[in-house]
Amino acid sequence: MPTLHGTLLKAAGLLLALTTAVAAQDYPNKPVRLIIPFPPGGSNDVVGRLIATHLSERLGKQVVVDNRPGANGIIAITLVVNSLPDGYNLIMAAGSWGTLSSLYKLPFDLQKDLTPISFVGTSPYVLVVQSTLPVKSVADLIAYGKANPGKLTFAGSTPGSLQRLAGELLKRTGGFDMLYVPYKGTGAVMPDLLGGRLDVAFDNVLILTPYIKKGQLRALGVTSTKRSVVFPELPTLAETGVPGFHAVGWFGVFATAKTPQAIVNRLNSEIVSLMKEPEVRDRLLAQGAEPQPGSPEDLRRYLAGEIEKWGKVIREAGIKAE
Repeated sequence: MPTLHGTLLKAAGLLLALTTAVAAQDYPNKPVRLIIPFPPGGSNDVVGRLIATHLSERLGKQVVVDNRPGANGIIAITLVVNSLPDGYNLIMAAGSWGTLSSLYKLPFDLQKDLTPISFVGTSPYVLVVQSTLPVKSVADLIAYGKANPGKLTFAGSTPGSLQRLAGELLKRTGGFDMLYVPYKGTGAVMPDLLGGRLDVAFDNVLILTPYIKKGQLRALGVTSTKRSVVFPELPTLAETGVPGFHAVGWFGVFATAKTPQAIVNRLNSEIVSLMKEPEVRDRLLAQGAEPQPGSPEDLRRYLAGEIEKWGKVIREAGIKAE
């Protein structure tokens, strides 16, 4: 015979389920906040604002962009993790999320404390070398590195930057050595790269294309598994001697854990749809980002794969947070 306590718990559970279903049907009935874990002006911010503008039109409520930079995105992620699971606090994820758990002691679990909403797209990088280096392909670079151990240098910014990690991944998959040289950003890298004082670098396709076109830098390949839409004539590293190489920036939208599935489905449907609009596609390509809208499960799997891949590279390379 059911107890009064058991009956009350069951009733409370049914009431919560009913309330959640009603809230999901009414969603959204107020502005939605999209948190950007970086300052205004960067690619994550530009892509986030583009999505917020078009998502506002589709939801019928304003999607407000809220920049919360600091601590490599940890401040912003913590804010979303601790918010109510009602779909009103979203966050624009970045490629650096694949490195956070390997570099820092986090107050959350990215894979358990957030709900994936939609994959947005990727931003491939280009591998370039300074113009006087006697290599014209990735195979040449690997051979040169093996013949001249410790002579090649490559650039990176923060310990977990894609520039640094792509170089470490190339070293390991290619079986040769390069010396990592830390810089404070692309602006600091370019003079040394153009002047021949630095040998190798990875960076966004749009940043490097003007120097490649002028012959000031030699491009060896893109870091995506498929050729870049922005630079289709350039082969992938996988095509030119490093099978399976994949190191790209990426974008995705998450909410806090336990967000109602009906809200997740609504947001995913709207984001996937808006990503197909020509204006959105063109604006993304102008940022060097390639639209790749996908399901929540696509985003979940991608994040898990990035965490595993970069965690292995970080451990093997002995990379530590500053």
